Amino acid sequence: MSFIFGGGGSSAPASTSGTSVVTQREAPGVEARKLSLYDQAAKLAAKPVTLPAIQVAPISGIEQAAITQAGQTGVGAGTVGQGITALQGAQAAPNISQFFNPFQSFVTDEISRQAQIATNRLGAQAVGAGAFGGARQGIAEAEIERARLANIGQAQAQGFQTALGAAQTQRQQQLAAGTALGQLGAQQQAMSLADIQAQLQAGGIQRGIGQAGLEAQRQTALQRQYEPFQRIEFLKGIMTNLPTGQSTITSTTAPGANPVGQALGAGLGAYSAYNLMQPR
Repeated sequence: MSFIFGGGGSSAPASTSGTSVVTQREAPGVEARKLSLYDQAAKLAAKPVTLPAIQVAPISGIEQAAITQAGQTGVGAGTVGQGITALQGAQAAPNISQFFNPFQSFVTDEISRQAQIATNRLGAQAVGAGAFGGARQGIAEAEIERARLANIGQAQAQGFQTALGAAQTQRQQQLAAGTALGQLGAQQQAMSLADIQAQLQAGGIQRGIGQAGLEAQRQTALQRQYEPFQRIEFLKGIMTNLPTGQSTITSTTAPGANPVGQALGAGLGAYSAYNLMQPR
């Protein structure tokens, strides 16, 4: 009995699968600069930014003076009070006696003296005529007395009219003065309020200028704090807009040999070679 083994050498088929990796990258110089820029930005962002405090300008000196003046009530009240006193005095009954002529009594005495002289002269004439004490003398003396009283009355009436006119003039003056003083007091109050308003406006302008200065200082401090970020952004813009080259890296992984397949193929190959060498 003989056993014949036939066949030819064979090997396990090789695998056709593999791995191919394609990497698109910036040109080495550009990529290095971008990474450096990123490192700078990360370092800058990690550092806290000290923000300047928001400041408010204080009340200006002019405003403070206006506030102090506004707290002083009763401006013009003294003048108004004087006006009220003058008006009250004008409304009261006038004191005419104070305007009587201080020489009025001398006028009256003079009239009486002149009348007495006339009476004495009349008596002397009656004695000389031998009619002293007669009816005609009595009538004449009565006429002298009537004239004396009339003259005294007329003088006193004139004096009263003069005093009354002076009192009325004083009353009109008091009324005018009281009205003028009241108006003056109101004007003083209005002027004070106008001064306060002007001071507040001027002080507001002064405080506004101070506030603008504080804002300018704060904005300057903010710009100094964020200036490094602006430089980073500037460099980023340059790198983004400039044309850059790219490099392509391809990495391929070939399939490895199967050890079992190789061993089986080698065995079958040896067996086929042995069969071919045997005589037929």
